Amino acid sequence: MEVYDPNQRPIIIREQSRTNGMGIAGFVISLITIFLGWIPVFGWIMWALGMLFSLIGVFRRPRGLAIAGLILSIVGLVFIVFVYALLATAIGIDTSYLMMT
Repeated sequence: MEVYDPNQRPIIIREQSRTNGMGIAGFVISLITIFLGWIPVFGWIMWALGMLFSLIGVFRRPRGLAIAGLILSIVGLVFIVFVYALLATAIGIDTSYLMMT
């Protein structure tokens, strides 16, 4: 952006680039959840934090990483539920009482 002073000399002013700290934090935490979500309590806590930070970041600009963090949070949730279902199956937890006919 150029601004002119009274002597008509151009003065160049640099605009600061805006960042979305909450969106970046949500993205990074959601990414960590994808890799470390299988750890029992840690996975759920990281998932919740990633989802929360990404949701807050969506309402700020720029939104790119916040939306990516939301998508990764949803994928992370599916991953965590899938891993726990596999563990329950491997351990042999009886779920027959759920299928009442």
